[in-house]
Amino acid sequence: MARQERAIRTRRTILEAAAAVFDERGYTSATIGEILDRAGVTKGALYFHFGSKEELAVGVFEEQLAIALPPQSSKLQELVDSGLVMARRLRSEPLVRASVGLALDQGAMDLDRTPAFRMWIDQNTQLLTEAKERGELLQHVDVAETAELLVGSFSGVQLLSHLRCQRQDLERRVVVLFEHFLPSITVPAVLARLDISVDRAERLLAQVWREGEAAVAVEASVSSAPSGTSVPSVPSVPSVPSGPSGPSVPSVPSGA
Repeated sequence: MARQERAIRTRRTILEAAAAVFDERGYTSATIGEILDRAGVTKGALYFHFGSKEELAVGVFEEQLAIALPPQSSKLQELVDSGLVMARRLRSEPLVRASVGLALDQGAMDLDRTPAFRMWIDQNTQLLTEAKERGELLQHVDVAETAELLVGSFSGVQLLSHLRCQRQDLERRVVVLFEHFLPSITVPAVLARLDISVDRAERLLAQVWREGEAAVAVEASVSSAPSGTSVPSVPSVPSVPSGPSGPSVPSVPSGA
């Protein structure tokens, strides 16, 4: 267990260092040597987790989707939650900012940036498909077109917010985006129940952190309990199927 925890910490350290270097230097100018210096790890440790600079970039991309949000009774609410939480994380998490920066880096000619958009489009498509099956969408809605339109709209909104004020107003801008976007695709009765308030992301993330801490505390109790001792069970953090509201955190092999 201790070895696996070290591997998780090492991988995270490497990703954070790569994100910082990519953000400062751009993907093309960034070097593995700079990332090693920033991370303070050996070359062997880095290559245990990532085989190349491109794999590092993909790892940074995946951080966009690395939080499982609580499931909701409405799939459109989960779609909204995904966008609001992404806006919040863009303001507060360097790794997420770097992932978006890489995806939009026009100078990264040797990096395939399509996976960053493809992952998000696929997750939106899944949630919109489920929403349509549940009768939450208006009959005319084309799920594939809507998923791509939402990703493109969000990308433009976050870029404008970044240029205007370093994304300080991004959550409010995303709320405005949903206020204009949702009425064109949503059944009125469902629309009336959706929560698109500016502070919703903060509340959701606080819930995720509380549940995560509870799960860690239970695991620690189980690990430290004498053999044969019964430890009360506590519900684990909800497992949410892959989708914008519930991507699972990528697993990490034990090792370096």
